Amino acid sequence: MEGQKKGTLIIIGGAEDKKRDCTILTKVAELSGGREGKLIILTAATEYPSKVGKEYKNLFQRLHVPNIDAMHIETREDADDPEKLQRMESASCVFFTGGDQLKITSLIGGTKTDRLLKEAFSDGLVVAGTSAGASAMSETMITSGDDDEAPKRCTVKMAPGLGLLSGVVIDQHFAQRGRIGRLLAAVAQNPYVLGIGIDEDTAVVVKPDETFEVIGSNAVTILDGIHLSYTNVSESNPDDILALTDITLHVLPQGYEFDIRNRVPILRR
Repeated sequence: MEGQKKGTLIIIGGAEDKKRDCTILTKVAELSGGREGKLIILTAATEYPSKVGKEYKNLFQRLHVPNIDAMHIETREDADDPEKLQRMESASCVFFTGGDQLKITSLIGGTKTDRLLKEAFSDGLVVAGTSAGASAMSETMITSGDDDEAPKRCTVKMAPGLGLLSGVVIDQHFAQRGRIGRLLAAVAQNPYVLGIGIDEDTAVVVKPDETFEVIGSNAVTILDGIHLSYTNVSESNPDDILALTDITLHVLPQGYEFDIRNRVPILRR
């Protein structure tokens, strides 16, 4: 969609603050248009849609977003339902809750909701997602893997995501669950793809020019394998520990930015 206006992504590492400053959710509320916007809370990923939808609805109302619609998609027929599509058409922001990212893609992928979401995003829609909702944003997503393990081919499982952001793979709850090994394994399988690990109560706000700003109380880790000089990933057995040399790693806290296209941090001097 080169040359067209693109929307903004707010990709949240999970467990965002809901009681104190609510920095990340306040940013979602602001970018959704506040009192003038319409926020759709999409609960497709969770097993507890009523509870989770109500929680986020109350939170965003507290943050001065009065026009909120909690919508659950339970089947692929739901994702093609004209009434649900009509509810989504006027949205200024769609917020994906946590749960299971495979539920998001298997229920929505290739449906009318999927097409509407992508068309609206290319017209400027804000799309936010936390935890599973964060992983689903990219073309290829991590679906599961071993925490606190050295990188192995079997450490990570991947599948197609929603495709709103290309050239990256996202992991969430990153430092808190020790997920660097599985993100390294994902990057080893395609070093062109940037690995972005987002800590809890931390988010990246991806702008239409594909730069992002870090917000929240922890950090974002970027793994860049473009200059990888050696890996044994193609010759190794699934349980073998991977060899990787010359991986570039960046750690960015709140206020720092990163240029995805040029693969460089934008540093504050």
